[in-house]
Amino acid sequence: MELSIQEVAKATGTTSRTLRHYDDIGLLTPSHVGHNGYRYYDDACLVRLQRILLLRELGLGLPQIALVLDQETSEPTALPAHLGWLRQEQDRIARQIASVEATVNALQTRSTLMADTMFDGFDHTKYREEVEERWGKSAYADSDRWWRGLDEGERGAWQRRVTELSREWSEAAERGIDPAGTEAQDLAARHVDWLRSVPGTPASTPGGDLGAYVLGLADMYVADPRFAANYATSEGGSAGAEFVRDALRIYVEAGL
Repeated sequence: MELSIQEVAKATGTTSRTLRHYDDIGLLTPSHVGHNGYRYYDDACLVRLQRILLLRELGLGLPQIALVLDQETSEPTALPAHLGWLRQEQDRIARQIASVEATVNALQTRSTLMADTMFDGFDHTKYREEVEERWGKSAYADSDRWWRGLDEGERGAWQRRVTELSREWSEAAERGIDPAGTEAQDLAARHVDWLRSVPGTPASTPGGDLGAYVLGLADMYVADPRFAANYATSEGGSAGAEFVRDALRIYVEAGL
């Protein structure tokens, strides 16, 4: 039994255009194409499409998905592994939901917020490949070992420190203060102290090029929307991150 491209698009919540693109790049080839040019998909295609959509949900890009599918072509072998990933993600999301529910309940009842429940399920390893690519495997391993060695209270305190610093940066940018002024430079000093507190980074490594590391991060805050969002202002976009970058540049140029 085969389904038309329109039927597959409707069943999966995707679009015919997306399915045609998958065909064009060799990611999902229809089981056959009719004389009218319509694409049709059999059960094997649907199983492959399920894997593609699953891997996309797990955060992989299309080139990485193609590599995974090429390396493991046996669906009966691959799907149990994918199912395991899904169950891990389900567990993590369930823990996040419980964490947020506990926080909401504490706020509504004016109870004490507990750090050991507030951050359960929030994954600090999601940038692993990026960290290893930029600064080496030892950088990630050292920082991961440090993080896992913290107790729940210490993790909560560290998270609050990060949140508070981001909030103060955003508020300073919102007020339009001079990035070279005393207030912004005090924030820059605290920011660099925070970077130094994470083992494994060039900021914490004796003999590491701290200035280059800070400048590289400052540019990344602006270039990468994920990081720019940490310093968002009412203007939106990267205005807040640009303020942080400028202040950090001035701080580094002044000799840290």
